[in-house]
Formats: sequence, C-alpha cells, structure tokens
Amino acid sequence: MTNLTLLGIGLVAGVFAGMFGIGGGLVIVPALIFLLKVKELEAIGTSLAALIPPVGLLGAAEYYRNGFINLRFALLVAAGLFLGAYFGAKIMISLPPNMIRRVYGTFLMLIAIRMLVMGK
Repeated sequence: MTNLTLLGIGLVAGVFAGMFGIGGGLVIVPALIFLLKVKELEAIGTSLAALIPPVGLLGAAEYYRNGFINLRFALLVAAGLFLGAYFGAKIMISLPPNMIRRVYGTFLMLIAIRMLVMGK
C-alpha cells in the first residue's frame, strides 16, 4: 500500500506541477507528513531527492549527508511526478485563464486551511 501511496503522491504532484508549476513544497511535503506520518525534515529531504534531476541536487545532498532522505520514497514519488506532470499540463491547457486562476486559488486556500488547522 505504501508504494501505491507514494506513486499517487508523485502523480498528484506531477499533475499540479503541470497545472501550476508547483509540486514539492505544496504537494509532496504535506502529503508525506499527513498521509505517511513522515517527519518534516525527512519529508523535505525526500521531496528534494524526488526532484533532483531538475532542481534539488545540492540541497538533497546536504539532507542525505544528515540522514534525512528516504531514497525508496523519493524514487517512487519521482516516478509519479514523471507521469503526473503530463496529465496536469493536458488539464490546464484545456482550461480558460479565468478557470485556471480559480482552480489554483482554491488549491492554495485548501492547503493553507489544512496547514492552519493541523494538529500534532
């Protein structure tokens, strides 16, 4: 089940990357924390490792040196990102600009509300 969850996180992050140009901090990190109960630093490090090819090599290397990366999680999330970005791009390209702003704004508000009411 964890493998499917991780692939799903990557897929959703990929779709949102294709739709809004985001993924790591707004999708992967909160998903790892809320769904898989990963600690914050491991979630951040793992997210960076999943994003290494285009963005996070130096930052991920530092997290890795300090023991804050789950490589299996990062690789599975990366696989989902690869496919999800394609679907996200297809979705957003088909929407009018007005709808794109509404969809993105709603997404950001939902994330903000979840973060504000999150309990330990």
